[in-house]
Amino acid sequence: MTSREDIRHILIVEDDTDIAELVQIYLHHQHYSTSVAHTLKDAAKRFEEHEPDLVLCDILLPDGLGTEWIHLLREKTDLPVIFLSSRQEAEDIIQGLEIADDYITKPFDPDIMVARVKKRMMSSRIIPSHPGDSNGKVWRDGWLDIHFDRYEVYVGGNELSLPAKELQLLLLMAGRPGHVFSTDHLFEQIWGLDNWSDVRTVMVHMHHLRRKIENPLDPHRYIVTVRGLGYKFQAKQDHR
Repeated sequence: MTSREDIRHILIVEDDTDIAELVQIYLHHQHYSTSVAHTLKDAAKRFEEHEPDLVLCDILLPDGLGTEWIHLLREKTDLPVIFLSSRQEAEDIIQGLEIADDYITKPFDPDIMVARVKKRMMSSRIIPSHPGDSNGKVWRDGWLDIHFDRYEVYVGGNELSLPAKELQLLLLMAGRPGHVFSTDHLFEQIWGLDNWSDVRTVMVHMHHLRRKIENPLDPHRYIVTVRGLGYKFQAKQDHR
């Protein structure tokens, strides 16, 4: 039996009431809770009310484009997003996948839709790629604290809430300080080989992560770009 704590919430942004109802029926059957928005204005309100674990979003909506809203959403969260769209041109799909995790064209098979939702839900859970490397240590250097076993990060003494992928990147690299990770390797470890995104996603997430954890007085302290090879994490550990 699924407990209330295990139920994950999905926001469906879809102006076609029949499609929205169909998606709800299939997701409820898989024990997901849902909320529905028929406009972008309503979507923003529902998002704040329910703090969903995943967003299923149409692109053509009565008050604008779903891609524009998701682009703004990406500035504050890394939760999984799947587009549901009647746009089937390669250019539209490619543009959608640059900001979303998946793209499903209409008409679609509801069972396949559910399978893709499940996959994104699983990949969004916080699972450090190399938990054994940290041995439960805490990284401390006076500015950045990383609690590997609790998946917590503190910057300047304040807890920092990181999106799933950014936290996974940090745990992976900080678990092997000084090791140079290629962009391809990071993408494979965090996103998976069968993801619709590409390695540029790593660079975008790395940019956001740097901006959040680096000390303004020493902006290249932790994440270092190794030209032509990839990235490495460097800092002095305090094992106290």
